[in-house]
Amino acid sequence: MKVDVAIETYYTVEQVAAQLAVSKDTARRMFLNEPGVMAIGKPFSKYRRSYHTLRIPQSVLTRVYARLTVKAA
Repeated sequence: MKVDVAIETYYTVEQVAAQLAVSKDTARRMFLNEPGVMAIGKPFSKYRRSYHTLRIPQSVLTRVYARLTVKAA
């Protein structure tokens, strides 16, 4: 199913962390390299650490949740 990215709902790391009942740091690590997540920021440089603002689409949140959910045997 293809979702129109212009009308899809995007969540902040804080919102996703609250929904999944995990810390903000855990949520950030879970979604930082996930395909489809918008990472807005500057890349790492030699003298400064990189900062990224993440926006997580509903479809990515659903996909990751389904992947991490334990299936009944």
